[in-house]
Amino acid sequence: MSNTSDRSPGSTAPGTPRHPGFLAIFPSIMLPMFLAVVDQTIIATALPAIAAATGEVERVSWIVVSYLIAATIAAPVYGRLGDSFGRRRVMYFALGIFLVASVLCAASTTILALTAARVLQGLGGGGLMTLSQALVGESIPPRERARYQGYLAAVAVCANSFGPIAGGILTEHFGWQSIFLVNLPIGLFALYLVTRLPPPHGERLAWRADPGGVVLFAIFVATTLLALEQVQRADLANLPIGGALLAAGLVALTILIWHENRAASPLIPLSLLRQSAIWHSDALAACHGAALVSLITFIPVYLEVVRGFSPSATGVVLVPLTIGIGIGSLVTGRLVNASGRLTIYPVVGLSIATLDFVVLALLADNFGIAALAALLLVNGLAMGTVMGVVQVSVQNAAGQQRLGEAAASVQFSRSIGAAFGTALVATVLFAVLSMRSPDAARVFAAMFEHADHAGAGLSAAQMTVIQGDIKVAFRAAFLVMALFTMTGFFLSLTNPQKRI
Repeated sequence: MSNTSDRSPGSTAPGTPRHPGFLAIFPSIMLPMFLAVVDQTIIATALPAIAAATGEVERVSWIVVSYLIAATIAAPVYGRLGDSFGRRRVMYFALGIFLVASVLCAASTTILALTAARVLQGLGGGGLMTLSQALVGESIPPRERARYQGYLAAVAVCANSFGPIAGGILTEHFGWQSIFLVNLPIGLFALYLVTRLPPPHGERLAWRADPGGVVLFAIFVATTLLALEQVQRADLANLPIGGALLAAGLVALTILIWHENRAASPLIPLSLLRQSAIWHSDALAACHGAALVSLITFIPVYLEVVRGFSPSATGVVLVPLTIGIGIGSLVTGRLVNASGRLTIYPVVGLSIATLDFVVLALLADNFGIAALAALLLVNGLAMGTVMGVVQVSVQNAAGQQRLGEAAASVQFSRSIGAAFGTALVATVLFAVLSMRSPDAARVFAAMFEHADHAGAGLSAAQMTVIQGDIKVAFRAAFLVMALFTMTGFFLSLTNPQKRI
């Protein structure tokens, strides 16, 4: 195990090159990451237009799920490829796939064709995310990585927030195809910037293919994410399908672990994941993804359905959350760079985030727009203390040769955590509603889908009771999010890698 806890605060790993400066590194690494992340969210506001153009409303979710599945599967593959063939070279390949897929997406005329193109785009996007993280580790000395990982986390959050806004504007003025075509000039510029990255140093891992691991991993990811997508629909009729998919995923995972323990060059580096600092950090990334993505998913629903906020007012309340995460990431990176301390920041941040979620659960109904915005700002600042620290911890523990595998493990953990967390919060939300009142579950489902018939046939008194039931359900949902951050708090507290 690579242990950096006994290094002096200003030390740099032997053989690690000095970085050529902020301006040379930042755009070359950040722009590919921005492209990959923004394409996960830019499509959200274009989905109605795509459904109208193709006439296949019931299959429109495929466009979102297919990208997520492909990107998650691609992450460890690109991690290994980058460690063996050079991350800059593999970045060219990932950008090329992403750009070709973007053209195919824009040219698609059916949901099936668009879904296939989105799979290809995800195979490129997963590489952009993983390789961007690993290139920071390759190009930046260990002590200074936290600062750059903070920048990376801030860019990712900004991309998540910018995506729906940009998607709505482009779709309204230029058609839904433009959300894919806009990738071309940005991607070509990213290709140029990658050529400016410093040449790699150090030895590379020998490449040995693991096709069995790739197939089993793909089956596990696809079935698990599809099962969680079924659960999120909160329809009892979908439970048998979701259960069967989840069972298939667990079987695939069991066989995958057995296979990877015997493979000469495993796709999933189980020896790496057995290191305490790494599995603590990966589990923390999963908890962080579960809490943050479920909050971003459900807080707009709460504000519009329960509090009756307009979409514009909801946007105003959410802006401080985004700003807080960006500031929290940047400040944490600088604090780690200055002090050499790692886990103390997520320990403090997640304890504050847990308290924040409890306050949301118990008192949010009494807060106005200003108080809710302040609460989400604090939540964002607290949640911003995590991802930069996680990446630095994993990369330091993995060592210079295995940076790609380390970055991929974090990306995969966060994706699975986000999917599982969102599904669990949705399940708890609808379960509480169903237990309190079947009418409440039906009305909320209609409100969730912005249906005009929500509450049809119910009296004003019945609607008042149902609104109360929905508030209780959201209290339970916020408490589940608090459980995610509390688990992350204990993972940070017990992580053995306290310093770099």
